[in-house]
Amino acid sequence: MRIIDHHIAGYSGGAGGRTPVAGQARFGDIFDPNTGEVQAQVPLGTKADLDVAVAAALKAQPGWAATNPQRRARVMFEFKRLVEANMDELAHMLSSEHGKVIADSKGDVQRGLEVIEFCCGIPHILKGEFTQGAGPGIDVYSMRQPLGIGAGITPFNFPAMIPMWMFGVAIATGNAFILKPSERDPSVPRRLSELMTEAGAPEGILQCVQGDKEMVDAILDHPAIAAISFVGSSDIAHYVYKRGVENGKRVQAMGGAKNHGIVMPDADLDQVVADLSGAAFGSAGERCMALPVVVPVGDKTANALREKLIPAIDALRVGVSTDNDAHYGPVVSAQHRERIEKWIQTGVDEGAELVVDGRGFELQGHEKGFFIGPSLFDHVTPDMSAYKEEIFGPVLQIVRAHDFEEAVRLPSDHQYGNGVAIFTRNGHAAREFAARVNVGMVGINVPIPVPVAYHTFGGWKRSAFGDTNQHGMEGVKFWTKVKTVTQRWPDGSAGVDDAANAFVIPTMG
Repeated sequence: MRIIDHHIAGYSGGAGGRTPVAGQARFGDIFDPNTGEVQAQVPLGTKADLDVAVAAALKAQPGWAATNPQRRARVMFEFKRLVEANMDELAHMLSSEHGKVIADSKGDVQRGLEVIEFCCGIPHILKGEFTQGAGPGIDVYSMRQPLGIGAGITPFNFPAMIPMWMFGVAIATGNAFILKPSERDPSVPRRLSELMTEAGAPEGILQCVQGDKEMVDAILDHPAIAAISFVGSSDIAHYVYKRGVENGKRVQAMGGAKNHGIVMPDADLDQVVADLSGAAFGSAGERCMALPVVVPVGDKTANALREKLIPAIDALRVGVSTDNDAHYGPVVSAQHRERIEKWIQTGVDEGAELVVDGRGFELQGHEKGFFIGPSLFDHVTPDMSAYKEEIFGPVLQIVRAHDFEEAVRLPSDHQYGNGVAIFTRNGHAAREFAARVNVGMVGINVPIPVPVAYHTFGGWKRSAFGDTNQHGMEGVKFWTKVKTVTQRWPDGSAGVDDAANAFVIPTMG
């Protein structure tokens, strides 16, 4: 059985070809979601494995921090080149473990690379502030310095993008980084750590440790790890944030979502349907920025939208990851498929109208794969648990709003506040909505409003715990600390009055 092992500097285990030895370690199965078969195993690491990685990071980080930003940027440029050169390998590796279609896997890698491109400009980004003559003969300047060792705990749904969002900025700013990817699809994160070393980063600057909750807790508790970035479900995000902060760490923890798409009566419904098809069902709905709730304003808008949605959903093609004509592939595991189907049944039990039922879908020749068809609900209401909670699957819910005020209130009152979109031709309505809605990221005629890499990503309410967002300048602030220097170079002519003033609180007047 193939083993996807750690990538730790000096680690003696190595990858590939090793056979698990009973009683010596715990291992997790890695499935091919297209076939339902186990294709590899991953060791579920321990605190001892983490200690090895931390020791290597402590050894490497001071020299990396002392490396000038331009040379660090050159490593980023080379890493970008290597990832692009290996794009096909990474995409097929990703699809085989996650289930995304190949085109979507390439998009996963590319969106991560866009943050790496931002990091290539780190010499400019790290320039501090300077004030000449802040007081008599006194200058003040600031500098941003790395924290030391950072760690990232990443989810299964974006095994390339989210790790690069984290480690790109952390490493470019001079930190060492330890990545703990999902045990469901660990191969791409491990390969990325290899490529970073190949790009010229010192051994120990980017390492990949495998594991489950035992490894997560070891990271949260390790005294040498200064900061942690996490993406996953809200309950786990809150746990990570609380335990990490209690241990004196800087923590950003991104949680779940239930993003809404508001459809005004003047919207182009054909464009809305095209946007919803991709935003709700792309990647089998396994995106924190998916659009699983559509809110048409007025029954006339709702009825017209529903009429157009049904044939569009019926036309969706579910296929294996390597099918170039498939709109989406399987979900990540049999357990996750079962969870999605239970939420569909819950919606039915709660009184929502199941217009299209995707349960029981089987793909000919791949009957054991983790496939599920697209589902559509209508007449979903805010009191239903199937609306309140994140389903994280190819399920679209129609929640009808009577007017604009209700359309603003629905996403604003929801427990999650990750993303929201409004579809309209009315600039005033769009502007009013963007200003008032209680959600962290807003799209105006943009169904998946993930900001570009030089802006920043982050939700509100139970979608994020912590005060700093990911990537962009917010990411730079998270992975660095500010040092401010006040300097004076006296000319040797100080007199008695100056000596007397030494006992008075200094001012710059």
